[in-house]
Amino acid sequence: MHAQSVEVTASSGRVLYRAIFLPGGRKLLSRGHVVSEEDVYLLKGKGVTEVWATELEDGEVGEDEAVMEVAGRIGRGAVGVRLAAGGRANLLATEDACLLVDGALLREINAGPTAVISTAANFARASLGQRIATVKCVPFAVPRRDLELLLARLGERGPVLHVRPLGNPAVGVLYSDSLTGARAKQLFQGVMHQRLERAGVRSSFTLAVTEEENSVARGIEHLLRSRPAVILIASTTAPARPDDVIGRALERIGGSLERYMAPVEPGNLLLLCYKGETPILSAPGCYRSAKPNVVDMLLPPLLARYHVSGGEVAALGVGGLLG
Repeated sequence: MHAQSVEVTASSGRVLYRAIFLPGGRKLLSRGHVVSEEDVYLLKGKGVTEVWATELEDGEVGEDEAVMEVAGRIGRGAVGVRLAAGGRANLLATEDACLLVDGALLREINAGPTAVISTAANFARASLGQRIATVKCVPFAVPRRDLELLLARLGERGPVLHVRPLGNPAVGVLYSDSLTGARAKQLFQGVMHQRLERAGVRSSFTLAVTEEENSVARGIEHLLRSRPAVILIASTTAPARPDDVIGRALERIGGSLERYMAPVEPGNLLLLCYKGETPILSAPGCYRSAKPNVVDMLLPPLLARYHVSGGEVAALGVGGLLG
């Protein structure tokens, strides 16, 4: 691709190498715009006689076409693609969803010569219509060979983004206290309501129990019958080990421990278990305040019924210092 100054009358079909501004400073046409016959008449009417332009050579793909091809391959699920100004393509959530990002593949693509992709954070909640990623390619033109190599890699390893719909998930909440469950409910219910409302949860089932192994186990089993996306345990006590009361109750009902402790502050003493496919999350202290904590980080993927692994919890350390 070679840029040169050409007469306006010969510029139709060429790509603008520089933006065109009117004398007052208003932009008339943007860099990268493909000049049409209508643009030629417009430019001549504004007194423009020459423009800096270029044209595609054999083996090159225009930037708009290239970003749309890449954007169309990097996402899966509740996602749409829209061309944006400046040779960019935006990916938008087509419904309320949770964003899962393959960080290793994203770094690989961004280290290459063809395109760069910026995304919202892994596990982020996205609302209908929200922009969740942007793709930008090499300006003006991309070598077809480089683009095909990138698309082939995406075909092997993709997608970069999996946008999982949230639907209308229900949450089970178990309040527990060493004296009376009603005390825990009274302390935490207001903050819990704020947190679930912020996560888009409109339906929840609650129980309050004394923090004793049998009572906690029976409470969890009762909540499991409602088939919630996740069960949250709001306890007034902070377990020192997984074999404290909450952990023993989970073991009693056949729960499988996935992770104890998280590299997130607030939320270090997280305990994540699964009973079948249902995650059960205990995070003592996280319901005393509505400020962001580890529960907010994990709720979106759990509500989208994604199985969060212990390794993924361990990876939350980068950016895990919330306050």
